[in-house]
Amino acid sequence: MSKNVFIIGAKGIPANYGGFESFVEQLTARKVSYDIHYYVACRRDLSENKADIFEYNDATCFNVDVPNVGPAKAILYDVNAFKWVMKYIKDNNVQDAIVYVLACRMGPFIGHFKKQLKAYNGTLYVNPDGHEWLRAKWSKPVRQYWKYSEGLMVKYADLLICDSQNIEKYIQEDYQKYQPKTTYIAYGSDITKSTLKTEDKVVAEWYQEHQIKLNEYYLIVGRFVPENNYETMIREFMASNTTKDLVIITNVEHNKFYDALKATTHFEEDLRIKFVGTVYNAELLKYIRENAFAYLHGHEVGGTNPSLLEALGSTKLNLLLGVGFNQEVGQDGALYWSKDNGDLKVLIEKNDNLTLADVEVLDQKSNLRIVNQFDWKLIIQAYEEQFIGAI
Repeated sequence: MSKNVFIIGAKGIPANYGGFESFVEQLTARKVSYDIHYYVACRRDLSENKADIFEYNDATCFNVDVPNVGPAKAILYDVNAFKWVMKYIKDNNVQDAIVYVLACRMGPFIGHFKKQLKAYNGTLYVNPDGHEWLRAKWSKPVRQYWKYSEGLMVKYADLLICDSQNIEKYIQEDYQKYQPKTTYIAYGSDITKSTLKTEDKVVAEWYQEHQIKLNEYYLIVGRFVPENNYETMIREFMASNTTKDLVIITNVEHNKFYDALKATTHFEEDLRIKFVGTVYNAELLKYIRENAFAYLHGHEVGGTNPSLLEALGSTKLNLLLGVGFNQEVGQDGALYWSKDNGDLKVLIEKNDNLTLADVEVLDQKSNLRIVNQFDWKLIIQAYEEQFIGAI
């Protein structure tokens, strides 16, 4: 008999968005066990297929309508998705289902749904994601809500699946009073080369448009938010004597953060600093990663970051902010810097003088990190064993 697994919290599949969407895409596309059937919530306004229910990757996808209520839209989406799930479970008398909620947005409502789910012997899994309540983009009241909501999700979850060992440790320590049951299953990645070649039109045009030379640039890929430490990376790069460029692939808009960054660093006066917008072509982005001299990673908040895994699998040298989240992923396959004044500058200048043999050693070690711990095959196997052997 199939184990029914309902997934709530991703915007939907096919994946066109962030980490959770890509995770659900991989989880369904790479499914090995015939004993699992996935049901995936999708936001109708973002869905390519507008039907109420449709099949994709052998999963049953259901579209959820959400009114545009501003910042609360994500919370309401999770609530409406859980309503759909409970109606389906009741209408079809589905016993022993697993409902897997990605992120901790709907805490104030979770007790209500947990009670309903329990009546059908269902199990509640939660992925606590990262420290959403620490993100600078949120106002203080919103951050307080995230923290409060997280506590309730931890309280009612039968199991918390953490994609970061540091997050698992935090859940166990901060919420000891709930005696949370946790497990660690990493986010996944692959080591597959880009299908593109140097002579391909899309490659040649991109490098020409931005006046960038292969292997002559440091690369940053990530959301344009303060907690990703753009200011430190830009300031330290500008202070260094490297002749290479700093290529920044991000959803930059000329917003308050961008203007503040400009005022404090005057990056526009340094021709090496190149904001190049976003790159939606996945193969092109992989090619850009592979042909960077080095990758800079300043993410400070959150669990295992998908862009870091992609960098470890694609870019030869990786210079990471030395916080627990990044160190547990990179281990000895990366170099680390702190936010202390001058630290990254020194590392960049040392990095420029590494021998080819030094680079090769780090490249092999970072690839091994992906193969040994983050390969999608391992991740899918761990999830399927968890779902089939459910509590």
